[in-house]
Amino acid sequence: MEGGAVSPPTPRMSRRAWLALLGLLPVAATALPVLQFVERRRRPGTQRPVHGFHQDYFPDVVLRTQDDERVRLHADLLEGKTLLVHFFYTGGRDALCPAVTENLVQVQRLLGERCGRDVFMYSLTLAPGEDSPARLRQYRAAHAIAPGWTFLTGSARDLGVCRARFGIVDPDPVQDRAPAGHTNVVLVGNEPHERWLALPALSSPTFLLEQLDRVAGVKT
Repeated sequence: MEGGAVSPPTPRMSRRAWLALLGLLPVAATALPVLQFVERRRRPGTQRPVHGFHQDYFPDVVLRTQDDERVRLHADLLEGKTLLVHFFYTGGRDALCPAVTENLVQVQRLLGERCGRDVFMYSLTLAPGEDSPARLRQYRAAHAIAPGWTFLTGSARDLGVCRARFGIVDPDPVQDRAPAGHTNVVLVGNEPHERWLALPALSSPTFLLEQLDRVAGVKT
């Protein structure tokens, strides 16, 4: 072979077979990158980036904790975390809210030291005009809530955005505005890997913990 020219076919290989072989060369050249791509797709943990896609979905609205600290929804509360989210009233508008709170107290006790370290619990008020940080602090004290579970208030607009982004909105606008009409569910999620579940808020604490571990990828 000289100057890059292809040698003529040998007597043992027909011209048609030789041309067919040459036609396979481009396919062979591209096969390795394709196989490497498939292999990368199959590796655990590579389906999504470490930091998730949620920054574009959850805006950094500013909320206030029960200690009157300013926090950002995505950057401070959600990013990189496994969490449980709950919307509630402190003033007894919904008779289920105190029962749900007590149920989640049991979840926090089952979590033990993991609460605030591996799993973060957030309760957002549905009555921001009434629930000041001081009132949220009193509510936490009344239910003997331990550190690692944060109660949040803010402007009505920003909390409305939070409800919409978390999907805690009734399709019926009239029902959605009713004091006792909000959906009593909790959300458990793993923000980096975009795994979320909505669960009945009065599910057994053991079941809620199992689902938290499920979205966190904890093997039990």
